[in-house]
Amino acid sequence: MTKANPKLIAVGDNCLDAYLNKGFVTVGGNALNVAVQWRRHGLNARYFGALGQDAEANIMLAAIEEAGLDGSDIEIRPGASAVTLLTDDAGERRFLLESLGVGEGYIPSSERYRALRQSDWVHLGTNASEKLVRCLVTDGVSFSIDVSTRHFDLSLDGVPLVFASGPDDPAEPVEPLIGQFRAAGAGQVVITCGKRGSFYYDGTAASAAGSVPVTVVDTCGAGDSFIATFITSRFFADLPGQAALDRAAERASETCMHLGGFPQPIRAIPQWLLDKYADVIRSTERAGS
Repeated sequence: MTKANPKLIAVGDNCLDAYLNKGFVTVGGNALNVAVQWRRHGLNARYFGALGQDAEANIMLAAIEEAGLDGSDIEIRPGASAVTLLTDDAGERRFLLESLGVGEGYIPSSERYRALRQSDWVHLGTNASEKLVRCLVTDGVSFSIDVSTRHFDLSLDGVPLVFASGPDDPAEPVEPLIGQFRAAGAGQVVITCGKRGSFYYDGTAASAAGSVPVTVVDTCGAGDSFIATFITSRFFADLPGQAALDRAAERASETCMHLGGFPQPIRAIPQWLLDKYADVIRSTERAGS
């Protein structure tokens, strides 16, 4: 359907990423990045997620509001915010710590869930709650879920649209993976394969598109830009499958040209954060030496 200003809500993960070898932090997370990309393009977007009662939350909440999202949509819960410690060498990431914090298995409050039922589209980020997925299926909500990091950890029966990563080797067929998702109950499937391009099965026919070569600064969030653009292009601008893939690939390539999952002030890693995770950093350095 064509709809000028759909109500779009992304739900789930957020994260403070600390690049130890580069000395800066960025704010991201699949669900948050998707919501920000929708908002950046003037769409009626909201983000539902959870932050802890800590200093990390202050950094993330500031970035969320700077991106134009409503900070009151974020739930502050007892516990820690999500943090990732990593190094990045020419695009090769090494993760020292991935802590999901209070966002793990996030389920929105009853008031926020009512908003999901009234929305035109919901996107669930990685590490989504099985309970939330089942509720959305039962209530007939139009939604998608990114399962790139955990293809079949969740029941996909009745899920309208699944996004997943696939093989970047052109010699390896994508069709068997699409078939697995269909057999698991997914209605439609999008497979992204890095430089190889992307594939879409709409329940009847398949489409494919290439990637857009650019000089890469940072690949973080490129897949999330792809997701945000594909959803609006295919389901609200009513573009055919290949055209939606092409437009999504263009937006993903643009995201590769800046640091972080979305444009944001690049903040130095606070000393208190280094102090907080000093033991983790030291143990990792010892293991690598």
